[in-house]
Amino acid sequence: MGLAADLDYRFPNPGPLRRLVQRVAATRAGGWVFSRVLRHLDDVVKRLSRGRTSAPEILAGLPVLELATTGRRSGQVRTSHLIALPCGADLALLGTNFGQPATPAWVLNLEADPKATVSYQSRSVTVLARPASQQEYDEVLRASDRIYPGYRAYLRRITGRRVRIFVLARSA
Repeated sequence: MGLAADLDYRFPNPGPLRRLVQRVAATRAGGWVFSRVLRHLDDVVKRLSRGRTSAPEILAGLPVLELATTGRRSGQVRTSHLIALPCGADLALLGTNFGQPATPAWVLNLEADPKATVSYQSRSVTVLARPASQQEYDEVLRASDRIYPGYRAYLRRITGRRVRIFVLARSA
């Protein structure tokens, strides 16, 4: 049994309206808007639903897990709402930041301290993150094509930085 099964993390089949939202989010303008407002909207949706759903799940059919890392400078717990992709029985995270130029802070935090906690709905698991091997990197990108094609659009826009992919596995 892997991390995805431990969390009961799975992807619903998005309908036409959710696919349209995904296409909008994949555009440069959509990525810019979502990178600035989605976290705040998601906080409201999670609070109102008591953690049972998220804004991206409602709007685009994409389940969101919460990643808690240790801030590399502050030492404080930092949480990020992210979409994880399957990587074998485990889950992977792509540091695309909606195709924005800056590397997301959670990526830098995981590089500094790979121990983290992931939560999905009412389940939480302590994980250890590691950089994806080239084979895993390719596998995750193939999975992204099926689940959320916007990742490829983000990758095409990102220049001047390396997009990191982390594989998360249950910590021993």
